[in-house]
Amino acid sequence: MLNGIGEVRERLSRIDSMLCDPETLRNPRLIRELNTERSGLSKVHDTLQSIEEAERFLEELKEAMEGSDEELRELAGNEVPGAEERLRSLRAKLRILLIPPDPNDSRNVVMEIRAGTGGDEAALFAGSVYGMYTAYALARGWRLEPVSSREGERGGFKEIIFALSGDNVFGRMKYEAGVHRVQRVPETESSGRIHTSACTVAVLPEAEEVDVEIDPEDLRIDVYRSSGPGGQSVNTTDSAVRITHIPSGMVVSCQDEKSQHKNRAQAMKVLRSRLLAARQEEEEAKRSEARRSMVGSGDRSAKIRTYNFPQGRVTDHRIHLTLHNLQGILQGDLDPLIDALAAADREKMISDRPAV
Repeated sequence: MLNGIGEVRERLSRIDSMLCDPETLRNPRLIRELNTERSGLSKVHDTLQSIEEAERFLEELKEAMEGSDEELRELAGNEVPGAEERLRSLRAKLRILLIPPDPNDSRNVVMEIRAGTGGDEAALFAGSVYGMYTAYALARGWRLEPVSSREGERGGFKEIIFALSGDNVFGRMKYEAGVHRVQRVPETESSGRIHTSACTVAVLPEAEEVDVEIDPEDLRIDVYRSSGPGGQSVNTTDSAVRITHIPSGMVVSCQDEKSQHKNRAQAMKVLRSRLLAARQEEEEAKRSEARRSMVGSGDRSAKIRTYNFPQGRVTDHRIHLTLHNLQGILQGDLDPLIDALAAADREKMISDRPAV
């Protein structure tokens, strides 16, 4: 942790020098990391500077209160409460800025939605959750790329994997990881009874090739004929790809693209992301973003959020927040939920840190 405005200025100067280095300019990933760090440090620098100014101003007011000029003492006394409140506010802001950023927040993500408890209704709900994320991505200007899917017998998805790319994608979507539960009268139910079903959502930070080195000798790659919809040629050529990572036993299949080359690239993207998530789980066992922690067993009891159709409400059980805007949320209005989760996350991290 950097202490004092002098150290922050020194680090900013060092970053500026590195950004001008030809070696750095040949490394896009390093440029992105340095720019992200510089942006955060600039906010810390400005806040530290404001704190120093506020401390000097408060000291001047206290000195004036001890002077011989009665009118000046009264004016200073009236100013002190506001100056003290401003100083408290700036110090609280600094505590937030000094929270170490999640290095994954700026990454793109690979998301996996799987139908859990509830049979056909769970697959239909998984389709609704996918539609919710599709609308949210569109609203934020993110790019969504389907990777692979298995449709349910009556609609929806037994499983769908897709990639999201854009600004701060993991930083927002990491709060969606877990078991999502729905209570509603299913389209498959004729008697009008309310059923409960669930789907699991995993959010994996997308790994770059430099993050995870994969030995080609550790891969078994099989190609086969695609099945299901996909247009002309999808069922007539061996375009589907199945990649098995032998050391870990992970298997990734992709058949949504007509091109074998594109399917292989998408499958490798998913495999790298799963391997990165597994490695981070080992290194940071306490992180709730680890994939196994996210998805649990798929049982209803492991829920993080409930979508209750009869009452038109959505409840996030982690922060005990209920919003009566179910249709809006399913249409992509997720920011009120995600903002509240991010704020609760910050508050917890602040409470774990010493006062500034």
